[in-house]
Amino acid sequence: VPHPVKSGDSPSLGGSDDSSDDTRKVQRREKNRIAAQKSRQRQTQKADMLHLESEDLERQNAALRREIKQLTEELKHFTSMLSSHETHCSILTTPPPEVLYAAHSFHQPHISSPRFQH
Repeated sequence: VPHPVKSGDSPSLGGSDDSSDDTRKVQRREKNRIAAQKSRQRQTQKADMLHLESEDLERQNAALRREIKQLTEELKHFTSMLSSHETHCSILTTPPPEVLYAAHSFHQPHISSPRFQH
């Protein structure tokens, strides 16, 4: 004898299986919804962190560019000073006398020393 189908029942083999399947679907959907929400939150946090890091690097870059500009100006200044000094500097054109004397006296004791004479 066939059993009459009640409204709301599915044509599966038992009413209790359907309700547990529905419960599992609802639980799975809820779990998936929470996982998706956490994933979106992590993505937002990562984007925020990258934005802050980018701003920090931009500030560092600007500071380094200012330092390069300052050092370039100093280099120009010192190069100009050296260039104008070279035309008046006697040290750059002839070696200082103490350098010549030191080189001469370094070799002299070895040659005139009685120990080294044959």
